Amino acid sequence: MKKLIRKNKYIKYTILSAFLIFTLALCVKVNLEQKIRDEVIETSTIENDEMNDQYKLLLENLFDYRNKALLEKNEDSLKELYETHKKFGLWAYEHEVKKMRYLENWSSKQGVKFKDIKTKVKVKKIKEKEEDLYGIICTVSTEYKYSYENQLDNENMFRIGTYHYLNVKIRDNQYVITKEWYTDPFADSLNLENIKSEDIKNYIMSKEQEKLQLSAEQQNAVNYAHQYCGAAADEEYGLKFNSKYRDYNPEGGDCANFASQIMFESGRFKKNGTWNYNNGDGTKAWVNAQAFKNYMIYSGRATLVAKGSYQDVYKQAYSLRPGDFVGYEKGGRITHVSTVTGIDSKGYPLVTCHNTDRLLVPWDLGWSDKDIRFHIIKVNY
Repeated sequence: MKKLIRKNKYIKYTILSAFLIFTLALCVKVNLEQKIRDEVIETSTIENDEMNDQYKLLLENLFDYRNKALLEKNEDSLKELYETHKKFGLWAYEHEVKKMRYLENWSSKQGVKFKDIKTKVKVKKIKEKEEDLYGIICTVSTEYKYSYENQLDNENMFRIGTYHYLNVKIRDNQYVITKEWYTDPFADSLNLENIKSEDIKNYIMSKEQEKLQLSAEQQNAVNYAHQYCGAAADEEYGLKFNSKYRDYNPEGGDCANFASQIMFESGRFKKNGTWNYNNGDGTKAWVNAQAFKNYMIYSGRATLVAKGSYQDVYKQAYSLRPGDFVGYEKGGRITHVSTVTGIDSKGYPLVTCHNTDRLLVPWDLGWSDKDIRFHIIKVNY
């Protein structure tokens, strides 16, 4: 296996002398497992930009090696990155194998080839838990590039932002993951094989990209969504949410709050007694996915185009344009909403959202479980 990093005693002892150890309350952007929070109550703050950059580079090398294994569908190379003889390392490895298989299944359904996966890391906290074992909290922005099989020269891009807690051990002069938790955008995607269909693939590949003609308000919605989609946004925006609004992730999710922001900040829709955000608090229709969807339709601000399984709605989804949104129903309720902010080279709608942070992601990617129902919704701009 290609070596990712050589053991560097200088870095180790410089970190030990440069870090100030203190107790702090961690406010993690998303609702990660409580166990994660418990383990990182005491940690070290990176105050030295040079040290931060060094660890950032080491982690990016680690993740890019993993990305290469995912692209090549090489489970053996992937396995070398994990301490699989212990349960937490094994679980982390098994999860990545599921993700690898899911991406392969989705790309087969879609008629696309993934061409590149690149990762950028922002280190938040790091602690040496014991000799050569580090606990790390970081924000990870992963950019995927893909092309359709009959359009290989036309490259599409989407980005997913995730928030990680991982333990990394130095073993045989290389980094090995002993434990990892992160907000997983593919958690509801393990049953994609149930919708594999040559008919679907052929239909998607037969489509052509249409030229979008957006109103000023639709363009405002797109610009706002792309700037404030957090860890998925361009680095120039700081990978942050809009500080004018409360982050509802610690309370169960921020997707509807962000979708409401996008609609309001477009300049097209005004707040009212039912749909409102004021003094750090949003109404149910503003922050709850089910209530948001219901209000938008019953108020006449949006129109339901179709709902059902992927097979039922994928053709109607081509009517979606920037500013429209998709509702994702699980267990009889809308549990997530994403706003359309673009289309790819085949006219396939791309969404931007929080939970996890997404930028221009194909609208069904990560939502392919057979029990999920999609609500295709046009907004009346």
